[in-house]
Amino acid sequence: MNSFWTIVGFTVRNKIKAKSFKITTLIIAIVLSIGINLPYIFTQFNIGGSGGAEQTAVGYIQMSDADLGTTTGKKLEQHFAAIEDGSLVVRGYESKGSAESDEQQLRAAIASGEIEGYLLFGELDDSGFPKMTYKSEAMLEFQVQSNIESALKNIRQQDILKDAGLTEEQVTLLNAPISIETIQISASGGGLGTVGEGKTAGQQGINMWIVYGMIILLFMAVMISGNMIASEITAEKSSRVMEILITSVAPLKQMFGKIFSMFLVVIIQLAVYVAVFIANLSLPHNQEIMKQLNLNFDTVDPMLLGYSLLFFLTGFFLFATMFAAVGSIVSRTEDLGQAVMPITLISLAGFYIAIFSISSPDSMMVNVTSYIPFFSPFVMLLRLGLTDPPAWQVLTSIGILLVTIYISVWISAKIYRTGVLMYGKRPSWKEIRKAMKAYKV
Repeated sequence: MNSFWTIVGFTVRNKIKAKSFKITTLIIAIVLSIGINLPYIFTQFNIGGSGGAEQTAVGYIQMSDADLGTTTGKKLEQHFAAIEDGSLVVRGYESKGSAESDEQQLRAAIASGEIEGYLLFGELDDSGFPKMTYKSEAMLEFQVQSNIESALKNIRQQDILKDAGLTEEQVTLLNAPISIETIQISASGGGLGTVGEGKTAGQQGINMWIVYGMIILLFMAVMISGNMIASEITAEKSSRVMEILITSVAPLKQMFGKIFSMFLVVIIQLAVYVAVFIANLSLPHNQEIMKQLNLNFDTVDPMLLGYSLLFFLTGFFLFATMFAAVGSIVSRTEDLGQAVMPITLISLAGFYIAIFSISSPDSMMVNVTSYIPFFSPFVMLLRLGLTDPPAWQVLTSIGILLVTIYISVWISAKIYRTGVLMYGKRPSWKEIRKAMKAYKV
């Protein structure tokens, strides 16, 4: 047992002290920080002199009060002025007496930075407003166009309601928003969730965050540790260090020692990422966003956290043993990428099935793949977080996964014990099976 912990300690120390580990961890932590704060960073590029978010200003020409374009422009101006902290403001400019002079005035306002663009009004059309043309130096200003169109629809609705002779109370009632509270329940009563009470929209939102995060963490752990395990074993074989190790440490202790070592390394790396994530979420500007999303982590279901940990550990161990087995039969690091490609594709399939099924966690594909052991660590976790599967389905999935892990460990141990001393070209499966019969695990 001492040799096992010697391998673990030696491997963990070497990996953590390596420059590649430190640089990779630092780069990903920086990218993660930038990603979390990206919305706030974008707002900082739009800071105006007043210290608030800069508004997009749109100009128009004010003529006589009887002019339809002037009336429409004033209504738009009043509409956007009534919106607190709105992203758009409409400004009127006195007419110079001719259409050419008016447009020159508006162009000069764009050049001086007073406005971003301007509206020109034409004849009345079927919409009830004059025909409008928006001109600006920037192309495809979809947001400005969308805001103006939405404002005009709102103005038209208000005008129609006034003409209909409705009271202010009736208008307010018509414009009052309608909301429906959603609660997720278990109709059969056989689920693992809170039977009878169900999950509110806030709890579902928290569960989605947890599921999304755990799926990504599991995928990162599998990809990072799997490749490190395989490359570590292959490097020892190619440098003939394996021949020295095999005389003092049993092959199985080597395999499990490396798997456990890489598990600790990955946990340390993921802990850094989680700490960076939490630290960034704790910043004041991100706290405001969390409040707007109405996410309360006090409502987290402890059972979901327990299952998340279970599927993380089982999924990690299943793929780690497979990577170790493949790494043991490869003698050159140049051939490693091709050898581990099938395992990488399997883990990618499980990850993508879970990620792209977040909006449809009760689909047939999700239900079927939640029992396939190479996918279930990702997919069954999705079902547990976003639906309420019957207990027997969850336990069946876990049972199949544990049996698969046992078989994978047994096969991987035999392949590892055989493969670590097989040099030259990559052996065929027939050669591996023949060599495996000589060893008992």
